[in-house]
Amino acid sequence: MIVSPAWKGQRFAVLGLARSGRATVEALLAAGAEVLAWDAKPEACEAFAGRAALADPLEADLTGYAGVVVSPGVPLNTHPIKPHADSFGVPVIGDIELFAQAREYLPPHKVVGITGTNGKSTTTALVHHILKSAGVPTTMGGNIGLPILGQEPLPEGGVYVLELSSYQIDLTSSLDCDVAVLLNVTPDHLDRYESFEAYAASKARLFEMQSPKQFAVVDYRAEADEDVLESAEDPLIQFIDDIPPGDQSGWPTLQGPHNLQNAAAASAVCQHLGLTADQIARALHTYPGLPHRMERVAEISGVAYVNDSKGTNTAASAPALAAFDNVHWIVGGLAKEPGLGECEAHLGHVKAAYTIGQSGEDFARLLESRVPTKRAVTLEQAIASAANSAIPGDTVLLSPACASFDQFRDFEHRGEVFRKAVKELAA
Repeated sequence: MIVSPAWKGQRFAVLGLARSGRATVEALLAAGAEVLAWDAKPEACEAFAGRAALADPLEADLTGYAGVVVSPGVPLNTHPIKPHADSFGVPVIGDIELFAQAREYLPPHKVVGITGTNGKSTTTALVHHILKSAGVPTTMGGNIGLPILGQEPLPEGGVYVLELSSYQIDLTSSLDCDVAVLLNVTPDHLDRYESFEAYAASKARLFEMQSPKQFAVVDYRAEADEDVLESAEDPLIQFIDDIPPGDQSGWPTLQGPHNLQNAAAASAVCQHLGLTADQIARALHTYPGLPHRMERVAEISGVAYVNDSKGTNTAASAPALAAFDNVHWIVGGLAKEPGLGECEAHLGHVKAAYTIGQSGEDFARLLESRVPTKRAVTLEQAIASAANSAIPGDTVLLSPACASFDQFRDFEHRGEVFRKAVKELAA
């Protein structure tokens, strides 16, 4: 695991003992820190009985603590832990901040931090794949993969590739990325921020934390509209939009305009890290893709079934629509915004729509005068209806443009239900 000798003898509180919380407690204990750990689920606390103090930090005297470590899921704008910690002058941080503190004790390495409203998981996994294919020691973490503190340190010359949500950036103050990437900024998570500008400013902090002359890869529109580099200290900038497009036909798992941007950003990162154009091109061809992101599940009787459950807002689903013709679009769930947003520009690709979930009726009203629309309610009903209507050459696309929490645990659960239903069609 990754630890810092500077934590020895210091006191930390850890609130939330899911995967990253558990890894955080283990790393702090291994470093010799004193830990106060807590989770609302008693079974989560049991693993640390006798090794850490078990009590709610909200009820604790935090005088002298070095930090309160919370998961990114804790809403700082509403949760009482922030004002409680503030009253003792104790910072509220995340595991990414602890990783930043530990960096000086790791073998010489580089860190790539990748953020953006959409595309950051794919771009993170793609950078990691390109580096690994070229023989560079690398691992990925943050909002993807295993908790970063639970991973083994890389040898000299290694590259840590971190997917960073705005929530994770909010919880760090010293992560100095050798390469920082901002793919895009569109309205999202506005229940956690007072405005879209505040959300964009959260993303921009990734550049503010960089040392002068570090490398920044930025979406031109995000810079032009939100001025995300305004507070950054003299970075070396590569605009994604200026990177020549590659031969996307040779990238089987990277179709659609959004993946063209993801590939361009990943290529810029890896070129800056010293990889050759040939190394990058070969890895783009062999990239296996991520589950629930433009994932081709099956082809049945000439009809493709594509799982893009990660399309949780209209900006994320729009490129998926643009990637195919004759789309049977399964849309709906817990809407994050009114209207069709960026999806509206790609309705010419939609052969029929099947609306599901809490926002299904709203989407049906928006779509029924423009494309054939069926109110399916559940995902299984939508798949069955689309399968009955689709003909060879069509694509049945789950890209809901909505969050999943009205009917599913998360977007992964929604994608798994899609996979299962499609496999049953093929049986």
